[in-house]
Amino acid sequence: MRIVVAHNRYREAQPSGENTIVDAEIAQLTAAGVEVLPFIRSSDEIPSMSKAAKALLPISPIWAPRAQQDLSRLLTEHRPDVLHLHNPYPLISPWVVRTAHRHGVPVVQTVHNYRQVCSSGIYFRDGVICQDCKGRALGVPAIKHRCYRDSAAQSALMATTLAVHRGTWRSVDRFIALTTAIADHLRDYGIPDDRIVVKPNAVPDPGRPAPLGDGFLYMARLSPEKGVDLLLDAWRRHPAGTLGTLRIAGDGELRPLVEAAAAERPDVVYLGQLDRAGVRAAVEASAVVIAASMWHDVLPTVIIEALASGRPVLGTALGGIPYLVGADAPHEPAGTGPAETASAVAGGGGPVMPAGIGLGEAGWVVAPEPAALAAALPVARAGAAGLTLAARARYERTFHPDVVTKQLIDIYAGVARTPNPA
Repeated sequence: MRIVVAHNRYREAQPSGENTIVDAEIAQLTAAGVEVLPFIRSSDEIPSMSKAAKALLPISPIWAPRAQQDLSRLLTEHRPDVLHLHNPYPLISPWVVRTAHRHGVPVVQTVHNYRQVCSSGIYFRDGVICQDCKGRALGVPAIKHRCYRDSAAQSALMATTLAVHRGTWRSVDRFIALTTAIADHLRDYGIPDDRIVVKPNAVPDPGRPAPLGDGFLYMARLSPEKGVDLLLDAWRRHPAGTLGTLRIAGDGELRPLVEAAAAERPDVVYLGQLDRAGVRAAVEASAVVIAASMWHDVLPTVIIEALASGRPVLGTALGGIPYLVGADAPHEPAGTGPAETASAVAGGGGPVMPAGIGLGEAGWVVAPEPAALAAALPVARAGAAGLTLAARARYERTFHPDVVTKQLIDIYAGVARTPNPA
C-alpha cells in the first residue's frame, strides 16, 4: 500500500503535538510495511521565501497554487492508493483534496481541531468557550474578534477560506475523528456517520509501569485554555501538604503565575519544560495526571502517556477528555461528558462518587470549575491505586501503536482505489 501523508508543519518555535503525532504515525506506518510518501510543508519556510512566493501567501489557505502543482506531479509519478491529510494551513490548503480527487486518489483526513468551523480551531475566546461561528455561512464573529493570529485581515482570510471550502471538506472520503467528541463535531457539520471513524493517536509503549508515585502532575502549555489557573485555584482550597505534591511542567504565558504558586507553597513544584526522559520521570513520580482544560480539548497526549504508565487521570469533562479516560457517552454533544453524580458499576459494584464527579474506566471527570476540581482532588488521590491496572489496560487496548496502526491501515484499505499493478 502506498500512502501520501500531507501535513503543513507548525513552527518549531511553537511546540506542536500535531507535528509529533504526524512524525510518529509515519514511522509506525513505515515499520508496518506501508510505503509512505511525505508531502510536507513547514511554516518555518515562510521567512526565507522569495518576494513572489510571499506575495501569494494571502491566497495560500484557499488555493496554494505551488502546492497543487507539486502534489499533481507526485500523484502522477507515484499513483498512491490514498492521500492522508493532516493540517493544510497555510501552505498546502484544503484544495489538495480537490487535486487528489482530480487524480482519482481518495482522501482521508485526521481532524485535529475544529477549524472546519472555527478560525482559531479551538472554540475558545477571551477566556471562555466560544462557538459564535457555528451555523454561519461566513464567520463574521471571528473577523470582529480577530480570532486568527489576532489580526482582522488574517481572520477575514481564514473565515473566507472556511466558507469557500465547506464543499471541499464534505467531499473527503473518510474522516478520522480522534475522539467521540470530534465525531460529534463532524456530524454537526453535516458529515454522515459512514464517513467518520474514531481512531485516536498512539504513544510509544514505555514498558511495564513503575510503582505508583505520589501526588499529581499537570503537564501542558501554560496558557488560559489549558486551565493551569483553574488548577491552582482548586489546589489552594486545600491546606498545604494534604494532597501530596503538585508538579507542573510546561511553559507559556502563565508561567509567572505558576512560579509564584511554587514560591508560595512548598507542595507546588514547577519543573519547567521537559524532554522525553523528563516527561517519563515526572509521570512515574506521580500518582495522578491532571488535564484541566477549559476548552473542548481534542486529544491531550499527556493523558495517553499517563495511561501508558498506569497512571489514572483527573480531567475536565470537555472535548475528548471523557473519551480518553473511558467516561464518555456515545453521541452526546461535544464536551457534555458525565459531570454529574456517578457510581462505578464494575463486576456488580464499586465506589459511589460524590456529586459532580464522573468516574470512568481510567480516571475521573468534573465540570471545569474550581470548586468541582477541588472536590475531586482528594477523591482521585484516594482512588489512584485502584485504577492503575485499568489505566494501563485501556492504553494497551485502545492507544497502543500496534492497535492504532492496524486500525489506520484498515481505514486506508476501506477507501483505497484499485491497487497499483505489480
